[in-house]
Amino acid sequence: MDQQTKKVDGFRFMPPGLAAWVQTFIPEEEFSGPIPWTPLPRPLDQATLALVTSAGISCKSDPPFDMQREKRDPTWGDPTYRSIPRDTAAADFDVRHLHINTDYIRKDLDVMLPLKRMAEFEAEGIIGHLAPTAYSFYGFQWQNQRFIDQAIRPMVPKMKAEKVEAVLLTPA
Repeated sequence: MDQQTKKVDGFRFMPPGLAAWVQTFIPEEEFSGPIPWTPLPRPLDQATLALVTSAGISCKSDPPFDMQREKRDPTWGDPTYRSIPRDTAAADFDVRHLHINTDYIRKDLDVMLPLKRMAEFEAEGIIGHLAPTAYSFYGFQWQNQRFIDQAIRPMVPKMKAEKVEAVLLTPA
């Protein structure tokens, strides 16, 4: 099978009942039209990069993501986000998420929010600059305009103020 015909099974690790239910919301027609693309304004080794994760990571000083409501209402996900200063110590992080095994993240934050590795890339000149702030949200958002309004839109001006030119998203 060549590269053109390979397909990714996005439901491989979901329970079959949940996969069947989720698939009922996916339109049957193929996506057509141009794929949105914005080239970097300058090379990566000169650009400012921000990290964003959907793993539910927060500073211990922040309110935790609300998993209790999701336990009562399985189609609800906490629509808020957390700002994480790039120099926050590993001992000051917490992670809460019902849909992923958080043990690996607790052992090594860089598996999901690679702040140390990106700082190394900055020092090595692979990236120009790591933004002062990383962002995290709770990665279960089901057709949720509230999430766009309460998390994504507020992140944008903050990233613009920090002159972010590229974002690395680590999906959980």
